[in-house]
Order: sequence, then structure tokens, then C-alpha cells
Amino acid sequence: MGSSAMSAQSGVSLTVNLQSLRIRLEPALRQVFHFYWRFARGMTLGVRAVVLDSQNRVFLVEHSYISGWHLPGGGVETGETFRDALQRELEEEGRIALTGEPVLHGLFLNSHISRRDHVAVYVVRHFSQDRLPEPNREIIACGFFEAGALPAETTKGTRLRIAEVLDGQEPIATWR
Repeated sequence: MGSSAMSAQSGVSLTVNLQSLRIRLEPALRQVFHFYWRFARGMTLGVRAVVLDSQNRVFLVEHSYISGWHLPGGGVETGETFRDALQRELEEEGRIALTGEPVLHGLFLNSHISRRDHVAVYVVRHFSQDRLPEPNREIIACGFFEAGALPAETTKGTRLRIAEVLDGQEPIATWR
């Protein structure tokens, strides 16, 4: 076997091993982070976006550190507005720049993560994206998907938000 084939094979093996390790450690890591946040912050605030292209396909991301496909987004930092956090997260995770105002869809208690975690979800229809980002340490895959053909690993909360926005389902107060 050539050295490039062996290198590719070892790279695949390393990726599989890291994925397996992440899946095993994910529940414990989540508890550690939220234990820290309990003392560092009284409440955690996050933003996510239902980003819809001209064909009503939704943009989803797959993180390296948590299972499933998710709406893009993340934490709101101290001194940062929700809109600024949304813009930052969309640029970081999807190379997406807002070209119009996002519309607030709702505020949700994310109690399966922590009783202190709240997420603001926006609908984004006006944006530009020069290209999809390359996989990196945080985002290992991303793309636009038809609502009826979401990846099997799309999380329940993500599916609920998409259905609320696209199908007009009544929003619930909790993330899932």
C-alpha cells in the first residue's frame, strides 16, 4: 500500500476514533460546561437561525462536539446584542452575511440542556453567502436541505423550529 493510501486510511481511522470519543464524552462535557456556566453566568442566552434560501431550503450545521444536525447559532456574549451574536455565529458557521433584518420567531427555554438556558430563534431570508465553508474544528459539515429531506440525525428541537416556520405550526415554549 502506498504512503498516501496509508495516510488517508489512518486519517479516516483517526476521524472515526475522534467521533466515537466525542459521542462517549458528550454528556459529561455538557454537564461540566453547564456547571461552570452556573457560576460564571446566571443564565445562558443563545441565538439560532432558520436560514432559508430562495427555494425555502434550510441551512443546517453538524458540529464536531455535539451529535446531530442543528440550526446555526451559539451563545450571546456579555455586552453583545442578539443581532450581533446572530451575525457573528452565521459568519463563523456558514459564511452567511445578513443583508436584511432577521425576524424574531420566538424565545425558547432549552431545559434539556439547563434550566438556565434560553434561545432566541430568528428567521433569516435576506443574506449572502459566497460559498459553503470548509469543514473545520467546530463545523464538520453544513448545507441547505429541503424540509422534507432533512438529514436523519437532525435534532428534535431543530425539526420543531423548522416546522413552526415553514408549516405554520404553533410554537411551543421549550426547545423540544
